[in-house]
Amino acid sequence: MTDISLPTGNGLLAQLTEMGGPVMVVLLVIALLGIIAFVYLLLLGTLYAPRLPKKLKKTVISWQQNPDAMSPATIRKEAGSWGRLNPLLHLVTNTMEALKNRQDDRQIRETAARDAQQALEPFEAPLKIIEVIAALAPLLGLLGTVLGMMEAFSAMSATEGRANATQLSGGIYEALTTTAAGLVVAIPFAALAAWVEFRLRRIHKIVNSTLVSILNVSG
Repeated sequence: MTDISLPTGNGLLAQLTEMGGPVMVVLLVIALLGIIAFVYLLLLGTLYAPRLPKKLKKTVISWQQNPDAMSPATIRKEAGSWGRLNPLLHLVTNTMEALKNRQDDRQIRETAARDAQQALEPFEAPLKIIEVIAALAPLLGLLGTVLGMMEAFSAMSATEGRANATQLSGGIYEALTTTAAGLVVAIPFAALAAWVEFRLRRIHKIVNSTLVSILNVSG
């Protein structure tokens, strides 16, 4: 009876190496790293991404209608623990406080722009990891292809051009396998990187428009 059990641990690594050489193992490692980076991004986005919920949107509208009646400290207190995790809440209330304290308008705008940029900085490193993986995986697949073809031609050279299909198939199989694996890794990560960039641009637009709404009102 044929054993169809799946390999685990060192057996899996040995099988991957046999299928596509060491390049296949490297592709597996960077794919796992990319998955970790994406999961981290999702958690970071859920907890700490700037967002404009209805309550904060109503606060901005109230500020536009009657800034003198607004208390930044009260807004923070009423936001609750979950609301205070929102960086946009602090950007809004800090800007309100600066306007109420009659600080220099240019300094207020520079501070708001700097703080808005800092709110998005935690997302840059994991996004860059995903982008690098999307760009690197096809190159690693190509490297595996080259190494596999070198092995195939080396087999031909060893037999003075009289290598049979069995001798050549190993190197060619390795070449094709690593090429496919590189594309399989690269395509989804390229799509993920594009999606994350779109989300960050949208968040950046929301932050900017919200701060402009605050800054265009005299406290």
